[in-house]
Amino acid sequence: MTDHIADLLVRIRNASMVRKYEVVLPFSKMKEAILQILEQEGFVKDIEITEENKKKNIKFHISNTKLPTHVKQISKPGQRIYAKSKDIPNPLRGFGLVIISTPKGVITAKKASKLGLGGELICEIW
Repeated sequence: MTDHIADLLVRIRNASMVRKYEVVLPFSKMKEAILQILEQEGFVKDIEITEENKKKNIKFHISNTKLPTHVKQISKPGQRIYAKSKDIPNPLRGFGLVIISTPKGVITAKKASKLGLGGELICEIW
């Protein structure tokens, strides 16, 4: 598999569409950082890192109170999208969530614009 972030986002989108609340996928630090942000925003809950046969997995539950209806990857392996702090998109006039990778780590776009940081736009969710 070449794009681990796309795999994470597709699994979240598919699970929310069929109302399957528990998702298990292979571990990576970037996936963990994205899921931490989604947990803070209320889209997912109960993130666990499990290990079976020396392979780490991430297990989490999608929140049934705040289901993600739109999940879109912005930056892809073939075309990376970068933005300055002033040019970060604001979907749904602030109600949407954009996740951005900055030199300070993976954070939300609102926090990045407050800190005056730009970076690679990862995805948008609402």
